[in-house]
Amino acid sequence: MSDALTPLALIEDDSWLEPYEPEIRARLQRCLDTRAAIEAAHGSLRAFASAHHHLGFSYDPDQRGWWYREWAPAAEALYLIGDFNGWERRSHPLHMREDGVWEVFVPDADTPLTHESKVKVHVLTRDGARDRIPAYIRRTVQDPQSHDFAGQIWHPETPFVWTDETYQPDPDAALYIYECHPGMAQEKHGVGTWREFADNVLPRVKDLGYNVIQMMAVQEHPYYGSFGYHVSSLFAPSSRFGTPEDLKYLINAAHGMGIAVIMDIVHSHAVKNIAEGLAFFDGSDDQYFHPGGRGYHTGWDSYLYNYGKREVQQFLLSNVAYWLEEFHFDGYRFDGVTSMMYIHHGDMVSFETYDQYFKEGDEWDAITYLQLANLLAHEVRTPCITIAEDMSGMPGCCRPVLEGGLGFDYRLGMGIPDYWIKMLKHKPDEAWDIFDMWYTLTNRRWKEKTVAYTESHDQALVGDKTLAFWLMDKEMYWNMQVGTQNLAIDRGIALHKMLRLLTAGLGGEAYLNFMGNEFGHPEWIDFPREGNGWSYQYARRQWSLVDNQDLKYRFMNDFDRAMLQLMQAHQVLEDPEIEQLNMDMENQAIIFSRGGLVFVFNFSPTSSVPDYEFYVPEPGTYRIILSSDDPAYGGFGRIDTSLAYFTQDDEMDSSFLSIYLTNRTALVLQREEA
Repeated sequence: MSDALTPLALIEDDSWLEPYEPEIRARLQRCLDTRAAIEAAHGSLRAFASAHHHLGFSYDPDQRGWWYREWAPAAEALYLIGDFNGWERRSHPLHMREDGVWEVFVPDADTPLTHESKVKVHVLTRDGARDRIPAYIRRTVQDPQSHDFAGQIWHPETPFVWTDETYQPDPDAALYIYECHPGMAQEKHGVGTWREFADNVLPRVKDLGYNVIQMMAVQEHPYYGSFGYHVSSLFAPSSRFGTPEDLKYLINAAHGMGIAVIMDIVHSHAVKNIAEGLAFFDGSDDQYFHPGGRGYHTGWDSYLYNYGKREVQQFLLSNVAYWLEEFHFDGYRFDGVTSMMYIHHGDMVSFETYDQYFKEGDEWDAITYLQLANLLAHEVRTPCITIAEDMSGMPGCCRPVLEGGLGFDYRLGMGIPDYWIKMLKHKPDEAWDIFDMWYTLTNRRWKEKTVAYTESHDQALVGDKTLAFWLMDKEMYWNMQVGTQNLAIDRGIALHKMLRLLTAGLGGEAYLNFMGNEFGHPEWIDFPREGNGWSYQYARRQWSLVDNQDLKYRFMNDFDRAMLQLMQAHQVLEDPEIEQLNMDMENQAIIFSRGGLVFVFNFSPTSSVPDYEFYVPEPGTYRIILSSDDPAYGGFGRIDTSLAYFTQDDEMDSSFLSIYLTNRTALVLQREEA
């Protein structure tokens, strides 16, 4: 039980939360009470979250055979079917226990289940009978002719050999995240594989300097074009990218390069497909999901879990433990956290008052679940990374549970890319408001870490445009050759570099990039569908563009590498102190210090200022260590980066520098040690 007299750090750090202390204490108490009940019944939270070792398929070496168990309390009968018994629907009945779990034992001496056996479960309900995919299945495969999915026993004779025993992420290092989708990570017109990603893309990620990959579409999903967010089998890695061993190969290779691997985990909703998913599994509409309207998300056309039901908690928490244990993932990006936390899912809600966080539409069971999931994840794997996709700004989202928070390590700065797109769509360059830019990039909760990004996969989907395409549009088709002069391309490359550096340097404590955007990958993402003739033209990454030395894409790629190397070398994101040094609306200049460096931005489309003066934190000699105007990064070389700049003192003994500040240029300066 929590002590009502013990101060909560979350409230101590934000006096505006004091009127909501009862609600904050109540959400903490609900979590503690739920955990206490779980521990009383199961011994520990981790033991509770081990259902995947008991439910589903598990091999019994003592009895020499397979157990299959399924929780289906409302079902009338269950039968195990598969190619092992000729899909005979009555030969292997399951028997129901008192806890609503059905089970059957298939001995090796009879018609044995073997590695790669295809299986389903025939479920009889009051409304009829259907062949279903087991809920805890660890692999599904799709028939190439019928396109039907079936479960598959995965029990290779030789277990995968991990070589990452010595790998451990640095818990104090800032995250530089490379968001990626394995299927569209290759240039071919088709679906990429786990191994192709490991062999072809990971070396690029390592070369650029990213230390985390965030993988989309890991959990099985029947429709490829859902981007992996309409999940059907939570415990099965998507077979369209290869085998479970292939996924382990990828993660093992990443760890060998010093790269952490996190995955999008989708517990915010589930596909409504009956053939592949969990809907009406035992014939009821409230087994895994809320019944009626509360269990359906109209915007996503999917079903919503009942997070207050103990069996659903166990199912989802076991899923959290499973991926960390079985595949050595280093953490999760939790999808759709805003949708989970509020009964209204955040739809059409501005979140302008604290009432909207604590008194209007809170889904308390989901909040308790998220707290438990974070506690569990950090217990199973240490260190562990958890990131919330929350656009609401819930106070305490990224604070420890015992401080009154939800326990996430980071939240996505979702307002930042939306802001940049809005700027590019609606304002000419000369109307950009630098004070508005500063506010957007620094407006985040104290002691709650933010992942900053200019664009993720969301901004690249068909119907929108990548940042590069917003900047350069169709000119990218004809004017990206080195040596070709084009004002739109010059502007686009210059601003692409500046926006990314400003976002990375100012916008958070971690930085994210979606694969290919580092070099300004053109166009949008559009998965194969009937409307585009099932084409893979836009569901791939054209690495040949950046590899071609005759094209300008390499300039943006090389700047991205230099930016990351500089920020990591000086631990810029680890520094919580950002000092604003100069804001000049007339010349659209932003200057600040962080990580012992001075960042200088001139967003003016026309104003280049000789002898531009600004104050710096310390006197001494400064040198430019990064210039976006360097010809190596597609710039014009207007600034001599070999020069030393010496501070001068004004009448108040404050130190200032004078430099040549060219238009559409970003500079980073470092003070030389005496």
